[in-house]
Amino acid sequence: MKENLILIFTRNPELGKVKTRLAATIGNENALEVYIYLLEHTKKTVLETNVDKRVLYSEVINNNDIWDNQFFQKGKQIGNNLGERMYHAFREGFKEGYQKIVIIGSDLIALERNDIDKAFQKLKDHDIVLGPALDGGYYLLGMKTMHEKIFQNKEWSTATVFKDTLEDISELPYYLLEEKNDIDTYEDIKEIPVFKKYTIT
Repeated sequence: MKENLILIFTRNPELGKVKTRLAATIGNENALEVYIYLLEHTKKTVLETNVDKRVLYSEVINNNDIWDNQFFQKGKQIGNNLGERMYHAFREGFKEGYQKIVIIGSDLIALERNDIDKAFQKLKDHDIVLGPALDGGYYLLGMKTMHEKIFQNKEWSTATVFKDTLEDISELPYYLLEEKNDIDTYEDIKEIPVFKKYTIT
């Protein structure tokens, strides 16, 4: 029986197309370096978990990259906005018979194995698990049955996403993980030692 699946949403790491808000301050090449570092961190963290793993690419599936085909299933994000793409990814996973599904992005330097393990653990007793992000969105969403409302009528990538999602699930048993900060702007990296070489003095 298929039990646990983690979905990793990732952008194809192309110069000038990733971390554009960060690139406005530190330049496209540095922003791409930061993003590749974040991809490596996400990969390393997910590989520590004992669940099925699936990478979903924004543009094209790459079978020769850091996501080893031996450990990661691969697919493409489908939909016109983030909500549609997440909905499709969850729907496919449930259709395949997975009991619990967690989705994460690939731009969280603070992500730890424990966050993922805890999400699956809490899904035993809760319908939804959310990891709130400091920017008003969320860095993790876990479900054990499909709740379509979560993916509808949102201003994606804005500061209201988490608040609006909480309203959608207010009648359901849900669990909130620790709040964390994903990397989108220069402000997000300037205090992080590993990114010190990109800071502007």
